[in-house]
Amino acid sequence: MRIERFQIANLRPFERAEVRPAPGINLFVGENGSGKTSLLEGLHVLAYGRSFRGRVRDGVIRTDAEAIELFAEWREDAHPRLRRVGLRHTGARWEGRLDGEPVAQLGELCAALAVVTFEPGSHALVTGGGEPRRRLVDWGLFHVEPDFLTVWRRYARALKQRNALLKSGIRDNQLDLWDRELADAGEPLTRRRQIYIEALEPRLRAIAAELAPSLGIARLEFQPGWARETLSLADALLVARDRDLANGYTSVGPHRADWRVDYSTLPGRETLSRGQAKLTALALLLAQAECHAAVRGEWPVMALDDLASELDRPHQRRVLARLVASGAQVFVTGTEPLPALAEVGGEGALFHVEQKRVEPVVAGFAGP
Repeated sequence: MRIERFQIANLRPFERAEVRPAPGINLFVGENGSGKTSLLEGLHVLAYGRSFRGRVRDGVIRTDAEAIELFAEWREDAHPRLRRVGLRHTGARWEGRLDGEPVAQLGELCAALAVVTFEPGSHALVTGGGEPRRRLVDWGLFHVEPDFLTVWRRYARALKQRNALLKSGIRDNQLDLWDRELADAGEPLTRRRQIYIEALEPRLRAIAAELAPSLGIARLEFQPGWARETLSLADALLVARDRDLANGYTSVGPHRADWRVDYSTLPGRETLSRGQAKLTALALLLAQAECHAAVRGEWPVMALDDLASELDRPHQRRVLARLVASGAQVFVTGTEPLPALAEVGGEGALFHVEQKRVEPVVAGFAGP
């Protein structure tokens, strides 16, 4: 997957900007506050429907503007024709088009453009709550299994209906009905998540051994959200019913699922330093990109924000060498050119970001 043109309007400092990236490494250099991260943020919004820094309505839209407008053109190995996606988002409402046709659901846009983003908050994959970890797995499944979104939505709808009944204190057969629906959707959802985790683990081990060898072999431990080894989801819901009625929400099920990374030299993730957590998060994202490529036949676009401040030079070199070897298109930001890029022989383009503008400096460069 290679983006050939990316346009943004009214996103944070930019009134309008256009980038025509190279197929390989694209380095965006500028002072702090120049808008480098905002470029990656716009790409993330187009691919995920949300910012990695918060909701679209929370400061993403430029002051005095009504909406952000995003547009991208890209090519895929499996689809030789040029593909296009556009999104206009006010924070409360959105309009989107895919290949010239309007789309009814934001998921249609998100399924088209695959972007994996590493940014300063990515360590939450390791040190934060379960939601970002569930999102990582579900994103991976969403892009490689065409019917996954249908299963996920079925479960989400059943969960919403059951919670509404629990809050109202209703104990009639409606609760039995939604328990069955929740179990019928939740069991296959959980199986798919477990299979994905099992596919992710060996790739994570290999990457973690390269980026953080002192931590030992990485293992992923899946936690399905209920005592799955002894109870079906239907039975678990029945056992928890009185407690759920008292609390007014569903306490067991895939929406409570989680997973964790364990290393042979460390007893638990709580002992990881911030730097180790960042390396682990990056290893997870690279493993996910490799899983995507194994199924789809090509890498997603990789977006790496402020790589030099997140990783020291040896780790930068290892990451960039892996990405150059993969052939992935990469967007990297920094306050200055990366010496590690010259060391790995990466080719691509250099852009300077300043005064709310993005200007190409060198096309087809090899290092700084």
